[in-house]
Amino acid sequence: MPRPKKKQIKLEKESVLALMQEIYNECIEQRNTAIRIQNKMLGFMHEAEDLQLLGPVIKEQQKIIDSVIEKKIQLTKIQSSLIQKQFSGEDINIGKLSSSDRETLNTLLTKDKDDKSNEYKI
Repeated sequence: MPRPKKKQIKLEKESVLALMQEIYNECIEQRNTAIRIQNKMLGFMHEAEDLQLLGPVIKEQQKIIDSVIEKKIQLTKIQSSLIQKQFSGEDINIGKLSSSDRETLNTLLTKDKDDKSNEYKI
């Protein structure tokens, strides 16, 4: 029997940073895999007909690379918000993040799933 999923997460400074590092590492892994597949497909192209067959695969890999870049930008925005709070002397607490930062973090956690029942309460 699988372990039940957590629906409510309480985060502190260290756990927020660890979570963001985990998301970043996953993004880098996805990007590297997509680039490796894309380069392999480009190596298989010898004629114009090959482009027609391999084009959709390359296009899908490019979409993955673009989504990884977007996730990294979102992480950077959250990190900058945390750094601003730290320099202003505020205690870094997830409860004090702006609603847009919480929403972004929730989006990164749910990994763009269509099922909104997995939405976490932060």
